[in-house]
Order: sequence, then C-alpha cells, then structure tokens
Amino acid sequence: MDPKSQRVKLNDGYFIPVLGFGTYAPQEVAKRDALEFTPFAIEVGFRHIDCAHAYQNEEQIGQAIQSKLADGTVKREDIFCTSKLWRTSFRPELVQPALEKSLKSLQLDYVDLYIMHYPLALKPGEELYPKDENGKLIADSVDFRLTWEALEKCKDAGLAKSIRVSNFNHKQLEKILNKPGLKYKPVCNQVECHPYLNQRKLLDFCKSHDIVLVAYSALGSQRVKGWVNPNHPVLLEDPVLSAIAQKHRKTAALVALRYQIQRGVVVLAKGNNKEWIKENMQVFGLELTPEDMKAIDG
Repeated sequence: MDPKSQRVKLNDGYFIPVLGFGTYAPQEVAKRDALEFTPFAIEVGFRHIDCAHAYQNEEQIGQAIQSKLADGTVKREDIFCTSKLWRTSFRPELVQPALEKSLKSLQLDYVDLYIMHYPLALKPGEELYPKDENGKLIADSVDFRLTWEALEKCKDAGLAKSIRVSNFNHKQLEKILNKPGLKYKPVCNQVECHPYLNQRKLLDFCKSHDIVLVAYSALGSQRVKGWVNPNHPVLLEDPVLSAIAQKHRKTAALVALRYQIQRGVVVLAKGNNKEWIKENMQVFGLELTPEDMKAIDG
C-alpha cells in the first residue's frame, strides 16, 4: 500500500497524511537529529513533517527538506509541513512575524499547517520559558480567541494552508468554535494520546465537530524526569500490547501506531534511529482486528 495515499480530509478541504514524522528532541541533540534523520524519513516515505519554533531546529529541518527537494526525492506539494506558534507570540500583532520567522528558517513560502502550540500565553520576549525570581512561568493575559483571529489572517494571506490548535481540551475548543465571527474552524487538535491515555471523550468531541485528533507521544509519554513517574509502567512493555504484537509478528510500537490510525487519529512517530524510522512505515501493512482494538482500548 502506498503510504502517500494514506491521508485524511480536513474540514477546510485539504488533506493530511495519517502518519507524521515528529521532530521534537532534547535540546542538546535537536539540531543534529533534525539534520540526520529528517532526510532519511523523507527517503523512506514520510511526507508529513511536524515542526515547531519551540523545538529550535527548524533551520536544520529546512535544510533537510531542501536537500530532498534538490535531489528530486520529492516536490514541495508532496511534503506536508507543519509549524507551531509558541506561547510568547500569542499577542495578535506577534503572530504573523512569528510564522514568517519559521518560514524563513524552513526555507518555505508557506506551511501546510500552522498550530497554536498551547491554550496559554507567556510573556513575550526571546526566552521560550520566561520565569520570575521564584522560578514560576510568567503568563501573558491574551485571549487565545484573538490569537486565533490572527491565525485566520495568516491563512488568508497564504502563509498557512490550514490552521489548528494543540493541547486544547474540549472546553477550550468550544471557546473557539463558539467565537462570534469565526471564519475558520481548527482543522485538528494535537494532544498526547496513546493506549494509556486514549483521549476517548476528546476524540468523540473532535469527531462531532469535524476536527481531526493528532496524537503525539503515541508510543507512551516522554520518560523525562519531572514529566513522568519513572516507576510507572512502560507502554511498549505492556503485556496486552506485546501479545497482540506477537500474534501479528510486529513490534509493540507498530501496534500502538496502527491502533491510532484505525480509530481515525493522525499519528506522529519520532525516531532517532534509522531502523525504527524505517520500521514505522510498516504500519500500513498491519491490520488490527476488532478484538485487538477492544483489548487496547481497555
């Protein structure tokens, strides 16, 4: 099956590939990983590249994409590239300049998708995480509905084909959906989603409003100190997932990715290992049974 044909239609008429290549990495390796693994991901068939200003590696991803355009592996219209508006640029007048900065780094005229990274604004400035003297994040009192209006203008200007949100709950989504004078609905909502956090209610809500759910951390939460209790179970070692993987002669990671695709979720897969990146493309050669899906949902 041709992975490039595996796309979902968005509520604005554009199409998003169901499998995306995630480019987040710890800061010390983010730039190096982007240069090394993004071209390889494109070579093996990834067409959806998920980027963000906050990952601080858009310049390297831009170089990687340009190298694959230059050698004829892909054309620009084959690549579905996303970027994200960081929380320090939520004031309406800062939105378009932030997108233009990302476009310059990515060496692109437009992104296929521009995303509001979080529903909460931070104090504008160069620091990604502005903190006060007590080490607390400094918030900015911006109504994210005004930020959304600025995103709509970016779409109208042709700088982004589609616009969406990330890390929004259903109440925050409703604030945008019920906004007077709404011009464009968010096409997607990108959230942490995996079998230990399957987001069933949020998925149902999004589907009812023709919003696509996009899953990050689809193979389990980043096991970063301060985010996850190290004593919590590791998703990819889960006995249910392992048994299903064994039955299909695939890895637990592929089962976790396929689970999302079969429930209508667009899934992002990261990779800092060429074998894993290549293996992730095998998700299209796997079909889980209704029993498998029910067991994973449980």
